[in-house]
Amino acid sequence: MLVLYETPMGYCLFKLTDAAKLESADLYKEFETPERANKLLKLKALHRFTSTATAVEDLTAVQQGKLGKGLKKFLTEEVVEKGKGKESLVVVDPHLARSISKKLSIKVSAPSPVEDHSDLWRGIRSQIAALLDGLDPKDLATMSLGLSHSLSRFKLKFSPNKVDTMIVQAIALLDDLDKEINIYAMRVKEWYGWHFPELAKIINDNIAYAKVVRAMGFRTDAATTSFEKILPEDLEAVVKAAAEISMGTEISDSDIQHIHALCDQIIAISTYRAQLAEYLRNRMNAIAPNLTTLVGDLVGARLIAHAGSLLNLAKFPASTVQILGAEKALFRALKTKHDTPKYGIIYHASLVGQAPPKLKGKMARMVATKTALSIRVDALTDADGKSEEHAPSVGLESRSKLESRLRALEYQLDGSGVRRFADGNNKNQQRFSMKGDTQTYNTAADAVDLVPSQREPLEAAMKAVLDVKEEKRKAKEGKKAKQKAEKEEPFAETEVIADGMDVDGHPKESKKDKKRKRRESEVNGQADTDQPSVRGTR
Repeated sequence: MLVLYETPMGYCLFKLTDAAKLESADLYKEFETPERANKLLKLKALHRFTSTATAVEDLTAVQQGKLGKGLKKFLTEEVVEKGKGKESLVVVDPHLARSISKKLSIKVSAPSPVEDHSDLWRGIRSQIAALLDGLDPKDLATMSLGLSHSLSRFKLKFSPNKVDTMIVQAIALLDDLDKEINIYAMRVKEWYGWHFPELAKIINDNIAYAKVVRAMGFRTDAATTSFEKILPEDLEAVVKAAAEISMGTEISDSDIQHIHALCDQIIAISTYRAQLAEYLRNRMNAIAPNLTTLVGDLVGARLIAHAGSLLNLAKFPASTVQILGAEKALFRALKTKHDTPKYGIIYHASLVGQAPPKLKGKMARMVATKTALSIRVDALTDADGKSEEHAPSVGLESRSKLESRLRALEYQLDGSGVRRFADGNNKNQQRFSMKGDTQTYNTAADAVDLVPSQREPLEAAMKAVLDVKEEKRKAKEGKKAKQKAEKEEPFAETEVIADGMDVDGHPKESKKDKKRKRRESEVNGQADTDQPSVRGTR
């Protein structure tokens, strides 16, 4: 019986002298001393690794249960070509045992839960320096340390979790770019609006607005500028008509240079944003094809980013996937004992968005259930399985079922629609019959009236100008009302103060105080008139 053992130096092939001792319970006693270990195991062949890269490649394959190039060559030379294929080979990994048996047709004894041969591997590891004659234990420890560092570095370098990290960073950058584009576009509209305010009423798209401003420059150059690559023909005519009757102010060359620089920033960011969206779509199709098929690449990427990785997302139940992203609303509802939210990030999925308002909660629950299954399929499928054509089969099947279920729920909700299809509105289609009546060609319809088509751009431009005038008038009225209110406030305060003061600045007296003082003065006057009469009688 042969024993295959992997060391940091290379592969070792030992000959087991007594195969019966392999199943013995006292096997560990044979490795108590180096002499007894050498008596039980004899080294037959040794395959040394030529470099660290080769060692990392071969041992990574062994850890994955695959037959590497170096091990395949070693076993072919030492076992198959020497006619030892009939002897049983003992290996440490059952997956590696199946690979060797399948590719080299060697009888392999794989470890089982009952017989895992743990005492044999533990004994070889303890006496490896004695079994390999002339090997210094310090050199073996140094090789083990260097190889372990190389293996760890290789695993970190080619970690599949890094792909999830790329998705998390890409979706975060995509959101940041959207914010930047909106901020820059708003600044361009406010800045260039002083020169051509009607353009914002005509063109609503931010990117098209920046391209038009970049191509046109001053509004006086609109008549000689071609916008056929940016705008449709009818919208181009409206822009040119509005430029001729615009109410905007004049700006200098330095102003238009800075505006053009800002427009270049918007166009460059929007171009990079489109490239980033395409990169994210390709990544999502490669990593989570079923999830992308079911909810879309943006919603799937946001779910992965919120969970941290695809594997973490696969551990969540469907109820958590349903409200992922609505944690604040959930805990606020639990605290205030109100209804919990029905959906979170998954609300932006197309299946939930196209459902009627009364069915959005039910649809979100069904989509979350199928999404949880698709995530687990994507997370637990290897890279080779995801690259096949039928990789998104689970997502496609789930999406078709959800769409048919949504249609059934819509028909149940709309009873009138069901009755309309069932009864046919009690209208019978008339039977078709050929008639002899013929109609002549109306040549008058060929006459083209160019007046309305010429007036449409001018009317649209006039409408934009009138809208701008109305906005300016309302803003002016609001400003005047505000200034008037600010002016009236000090006068109102002074009137209140003046009402409580006399002409000399003394506080005014109330009517009750005046009456009281008048009575006191009358009483004092009567007392003064009565006093002399009393003295005269005396």
